[in-house]
Order: sequence, then C-alpha cells, then structure tokens
Amino acid sequence: MRHEYQPPRRRSRLTRRGRLALFLGMLLAIGAAALFPLLRNGGAPEKPRQLTIPEGWRAPQVYAAIDRELKLPAGSAKAAVPTAGLALPAEAKGNPEGFLFPATYPVTSKSTPAALLAYMVDTANRKLATKAVADGSKAHGMTPYQTATLASIIEAEAESRSDRGKVARVVHNRLARSMPLQMDSTINYALGRNTVDTKLSETRIDSPFNTYERQGLPPTPIDSPGLEAMAAAVAPTPGDWLFFVTVKPGDTRFSATYEEHKKHVAEFNRIRAGAGAGSGTGSGTREAAAGPARAGSRAG
Repeated sequence: MRHEYQPPRRRSRLTRRGRLALFLGMLLAIGAAALFPLLRNGGAPEKPRQLTIPEGWRAPQVYAAIDRELKLPAGSAKAAVPTAGLALPAEAKGNPEGFLFPATYPVTSKSTPAALLAYMVDTANRKLATKAVADGSKAHGMTPYQTATLASIIEAEAESRSDRGKVARVVHNRLARSMPLQMDSTINYALGRNTVDTKLSETRIDSPFNTYERQGLPPTPIDSPGLEAMAAAVAPTPGDWLFFVTVKPGDTRFSATYEEHKKHVAEFNRIRAGAGAGSGTGSGTREAAAGPARAGSRAG
C-alpha cells in the first residue's frame, strides 16, 4: 500500500521565557499547597480578649489591670508611661491620670502596655476633647483640663446620674465664692485609699490634693471620669447648694445653708452609730470636723 509521504512532526520547544514562566508557576503552586494548611490551621485572625476599665478608676488601678491582662510583672504598665508617646494636654505634665478613658478595649497577644495606654488616651481625646467641653469650660472660666479634674471629683462623689449635676453645682458654687471644696475624695486620693471615714487630722495633711486646706481644684484629676461626669461638669444642675451628704445609699441630701447641712449630718451619724460604725469625720460631713464652709461627700 502506498503511503503518502508526511514530513516528520517537530516537537514544540519552550522558549527561555516559557521555561521561566513554567518554573515560576510550579513554585507558586508548591508554595500555595504548603501555605494552605497553615492558613487553615493557624492563620485565622486572633480573637481579641476584652479589658474593661470602669468609670472612676485611678491610674494605678488601670496599670495593675493592664499588667494582669498581659501577664506582665507588676509595674510594667506604669514604667511604660514616659516612653508611650501619650497625647496628653500640656497641663498634665506627662501624668495620664484622668485620661485613661473608661471603656472596654481589645487585647491580643501582640498588645503592649504602651499601645493600650495610648489607645486609652486617644479615646479620651476623642470623647472628651469636644467643642461642647471646650465651650462649657470657657463659660465657667476653666480649661478643658480643669474641667476633667472637676469631672473626676464628680465621678468620685456622686452616687447617681441625678446627683452628678448637683455635685457639679456645689463645686461651681464653692469656686465662685472662693470657698475651699473640702472633698474627702481628694483626701482619699492623696492617701491612696477609698473610705468614707476621714479623720479630722487627715483634713490637715500637707498635700496639694487637700481641698480642706487649699483653695480651688486639685492639681490633677483624681480618677478617670466618664461622659456623664464630664457633661455634668460643663452643665451643672441649677441650684444654690453648697453642701451635700449621702445619709444612706440612694439618699444624698444637698443643702444651701450650713444649718440645714448639720441636720443631715446628724442623721447620717445616727444611722452610722446604729449600724455600729465609728463616727469620725467620714465623707467630709461630720460635725466633729465641720466648719462653716464644710462641703460633703457621699458615703459608700
């Protein structure tokens, strides 16, 4: 049988560029195959833990909470403050007290004390450094930093939302009359404690936070105030009160005169005595230490 002649087929040969493309494709395929198990088993995003900072916490409490959450030696967060690059007001002089904003923050294995502290201060700046705060501060002859200081006192002293505006009014009224604030919360801050029993001798301590002996606001905030305390600081409830005392939980009495205040203090002392508690000066309201310009603090 005759076969028609056919020229031999030529094998296709890859060009240099083709061989390179094929080689790179193989590498990518191998890399993807190796990477897939990693993505499937260990590459999922880490679920953050939650660190909650309550309203009214002081800076040492925040530092301790950060150290615990990050499982670091005590003092690590405090030691990070000078180099954390915190965006604090110049008046703060590097002290973040009052600007570690109370909120819930995400924490991961990569979190550091410096990053968490910066996050808290940045949050405070976003929440508190508003036009409303600036305008309200100016209306009361204060800087925003002084308003934050006032708000921290409100946070420490007021027991309820309705009390915050009244406590703010007491402070503004006293400042307007050049009366010492006489707040036990500032004494507690100076002594690094929390109590409702303040002794007469403790109201004479030598401290810039002793608002019995010194006029005006303390030099820095005494805790981390929340939004409601800041709102009360710039828009206090109208009133002529100069004194207050929490006679019992949920029952804070505000007074415009010292005579009226003394009656509330006497009732407070009777309740305390009936409960077996000592009298002392507690909460800045006891007659044993009361003077004509004495303010009050909440009990509890």
